[in-house]
Amino acid sequence: MTEILPSYIRDAWWTPGDDATAVDVRDASTGEVVTRVSTEGLDLAAALEYARTTGQASLGDLTFHQRAVLLKQMALALTERKDELYALSSRTGATKADSWVDIDGGIGVLFAYSGKGRREMPNAKVFVDGDVEQLSKDGSFLGRHIYTRLPGVAVQINAFNFPVWGSLEKFAPAFLAGVPTVVKPATPTGYLSEAFVRILVESGLLPAGSLQLVSGSVPTLFDNLRLGDLVAFTGSASTAERLRSHDAVQTGGVRFTSETDSINASVLGTDAVAGTPEFDAYVKQLVAEMTTKAGQKCTAIRRAIVPTASVDAVIDAVRTRIEERVVLGDPRAEGVTMGPLASLDQRDEVLRQVRRLQEAGGEVVVGSTDAPEVRLADGSTAATDEGAFVSPVLLRFADADAAALHEVEAFGPVASIVGYSAVAEAADLVSRGGGSLVTSVATHDPEVAVALATGIAAYNGRMLFLDRDDARTSTGHGSPLPNLVHGGPGRAGGGEELGGIRAVLHHMQRTAVQGSPEMLTALTGVWHAGAGARAEGEHPFRKSLAELRIGDQIVSASRTVSLEDIETFANFTGDTFYAHMDEEAAAANPFFPGRVAHGYLLVSWAAGLFVDAAPGPVLANYGLENLRFVTPVSPGDAIRVELTAKQISPRETDEYGEVRWDAVLKNQDDELVATYDVLTLVAKTREAQLA
Repeated sequence: MTEILPSYIRDAWWTPGDDATAVDVRDASTGEVVTRVSTEGLDLAAALEYARTTGQASLGDLTFHQRAVLLKQMALALTERKDELYALSSRTGATKADSWVDIDGGIGVLFAYSGKGRREMPNAKVFVDGDVEQLSKDGSFLGRHIYTRLPGVAVQINAFNFPVWGSLEKFAPAFLAGVPTVVKPATPTGYLSEAFVRILVESGLLPAGSLQLVSGSVPTLFDNLRLGDLVAFTGSASTAERLRSHDAVQTGGVRFTSETDSINASVLGTDAVAGTPEFDAYVKQLVAEMTTKAGQKCTAIRRAIVPTASVDAVIDAVRTRIEERVVLGDPRAEGVTMGPLASLDQRDEVLRQVRRLQEAGGEVVVGSTDAPEVRLADGSTAATDEGAFVSPVLLRFADADAAALHEVEAFGPVASIVGYSAVAEAADLVSRGGGSLVTSVATHDPEVAVALATGIAAYNGRMLFLDRDDARTSTGHGSPLPNLVHGGPGRAGGGEELGGIRAVLHHMQRTAVQGSPEMLTALTGVWHAGAGARAEGEHPFRKSLAELRIGDQIVSASRTVSLEDIETFANFTGDTFYAHMDEEAAAANPFFPGRVAHGYLLVSWAAGLFVDAAPGPVLANYGLENLRFVTPVSPGDAIRVELTAKQISPRETDEYGEVRWDAVLKNQDDELVATYDVLTLVAKTREAQLA
């Protein structure tokens, strides 16, 4: 791989004709040249325009569910060839466990967003947000919020530490939103990003223009961005600030989100003394965060905040665990558990930051900054300057107020430990980080947990509470999950790269729409009360998805409720609540005029009023949502039901789909009794119902 690393631009592989400006990229363990990187002559403006035109058109033809299915297929394609990615990953300094976090973690994000897209988003192109707002007394003027995809391109600038996961965790929500991506990986590990993009290209799954890769620098990037584009950046806070200040962001309307430096903390609770499960879990987690990916994680623990009385015990336990479990060396060597940093430049930068911490009062109490003995690929042990190796280092600060402790990040296998005397002090120390991606707390005392959460939540994107009950199942301090927010305030950048569907919506525009029920039904694909409804002809339950239309409706006959019905239901179900059985007590209740029918009796009767009993396209009732009882029903009252097809969502991979029905119960005076949504599974065609 010593040739120029190609870019994937406008659905074709591209390399520069002249490699005079190419930068060598070296194996992190041996210093051997792996590839060379250059973008000399690359037409970045054309690539961006291709995304805005071809990419937007191809993704715009698909619904959320269709994009979600493609994400799953991409995940499967990468899974089939992940051994290729593992082999390359070892050259970045990653052990097999590190590669699992990066490669399988990235694939897992694709699976997760595929599932969430099909479960939590409609099989449509518009996402409806929140409830209907009634803007007129008669219901003729309504308001609602919708999300539509941004019309530009999502540019994703990634860090060197996670060349697969870091790209895919940004790509997945952008793709699901329907926004094409241009990936710009970091140079030291960009060859691994190129490898997974090549697999996706060869799979044939990528819609035209949906994914492009730039292998190398992009100095004119922001000059070519405009309203409708967005940039997701992972890297240093100083670089993020410089990019954020560009006119394209400040006045041009380009969205910019960042995930940057984070002096994350881990707090040992006052109850978690040596010998407790929480103490053991704390030490295990701290060592894992120092050594996984050689500490090159934006979520790694940088500050161990420990009760003063436990500082020495934690230091001793960390030293022992590192000596017993950490083997530093080439990831391709048998038994190695921690590899080198990503590059020699990164090694030198980490050591420089350690010196800054030492100059500020930090004392190295575990490890050393000297060149370490490492296990080489052939199994021998030697000290070498050719690899980017740094031993795990723990520094002790006697002065908790030292500014460097809370401001300087050595982005490697380095953490600092400091003591605290009271929980309030621990919370204050956490906050001095200026905003973090994550803080973890090891405690089994709910009062300690609540006190810390109250003091530190505003300074963190995520908090992990670790105790004996979840220590085994916890994914750990440093593991962002696709269904939870990954980001943090202040120094951490203020972004939310993950967070379930929230991350998808970052690639969309939220817009308030106002209009008549008919107009909002057309705009959202969801029926609104007051819009046209069709109650004549064939019963809606006799229609397959191919025949059913939004607004198809059945209006039932009425059924009168007797006191005998109420008592029978009460005795049959065991629900003898006094409002149904005791006239005097019920009349004394401010909500009831006397004895009233059970709400669940009315819902049961409603099903009997609207259901079509014979076998048909409706395959199953799988629930109801948003049930509200509005007006009590007394003996002698009559109820009827109006059932209207509200939303139709075919499943892409099954011969059926979901239909959401708007159910409204009214009494003989046309007063609203209850409202709810009925959920059914319906065959796509009449033939499918018989299959």
